[in-house]
Amino acid sequence: MIKIGIVGGTGYTGVELLRILASHPEADVRCITSRSEAGVPVADMYPNLRGHYDLAFSEPDPATLAACDLVFFATPHGVAMHMVPELLARGVRVVDLSADFRLRDLDVWAQWYGTPHESSEWAARAVYGLPETAREQIREAQLVANPGCYPTAVQLGFLPLLENNLVNPAMLIADAKSGTSGGGRQGSIGLLQGEVGESFKAYGASGHRHLPEIRQELVAAAGNQPVGVTFVPHLVPMIRGIEATLYAQLNDPADFERLQSLYETRYLHEPFVDVMPAGSHPETRSVRGVNMCRMALHRQEDSAVVVVTSVIDNLVKGAAGQAVQNMNIMFGLDETAGLTAPAMLP
Repeated sequence: MIKIGIVGGTGYTGVELLRILASHPEADVRCITSRSEAGVPVADMYPNLRGHYDLAFSEPDPATLAACDLVFFATPHGVAMHMVPELLARGVRVVDLSADFRLRDLDVWAQWYGTPHESSEWAARAVYGLPETAREQIREAQLVANPGCYPTAVQLGFLPLLENNLVNPAMLIADAKSGTSGGGRQGSIGLLQGEVGESFKAYGASGHRHLPEIRQELVAAAGNQPVGVTFVPHLVPMIRGIEATLYAQLNDPADFERLQSLYETRYLHEPFVDVMPAGSHPETRSVRGVNMCRMALHRQEDSAVVVVTSVIDNLVKGAAGQAVQNMNIMFGLDETAGLTAPAMLP
């Protein structure tokens, strides 16, 4: 059994980790921390976990965490970079679900997060944990930076086009929509039902923190060519889910005829990517509660523009589920362990 600690367990990502790990055949959750809720039984805060955990939230204790084989960080940015180095020095493996180790250029990180990065050594050694592109590196990693939710949906949709040099990398558009759980569990007027219900809006249109992460990874997919990507997120009145509608201009419009086969081949052996028949419209509810990205290809008439629609659950493939997928890879387990349940409908 893998001895697991979770730092920052009171948010939606933390409870999603607990929900998934409760049925994982090799997971033994030893501690879950929260300074604000220390002493509160997990099942009192999250009644859906009654009967699954006898743990109470506790203050973060380095000695207790160091006794774990793996520690997940489900914390706001700026926390992991201070706590992770000590754990890594003691041989613990870490999957960080925050943004602290995703960006390789720390000047860019400081620009977007408003503070200097304080763990440059480990930022350089961290593996960006998108299994579909970095499985072998994840297998050997001590520190995995779990990708963001929007970046996961966007990257998976664009990857085959960029890897095969089929589109103009300077003209990529990602029009993405997310449910309110993407904003976290903290109180916020902008996330109240009375504010988001029967409404729809863009946000971060002038620049969003996920943009440099998306750009960094798309540049890698394009063979380190410069990439021009426009990313605009939107808030929609639902709880879970991300839908990304992606646009790219084909270098040769005739290539569209082979894209379906190319996508199916690229993701044939990926257990958590489902390429649907061409012209399908993937729905966020089809991935609710599961570690799956569903996508489909479209073209309008004879346009040179290819449209890819990509959907994930922001809390699962966009966060906790992908983190468990990374854990499975790191410890040589079946990659699908604990992640095989079908989506919830309705």
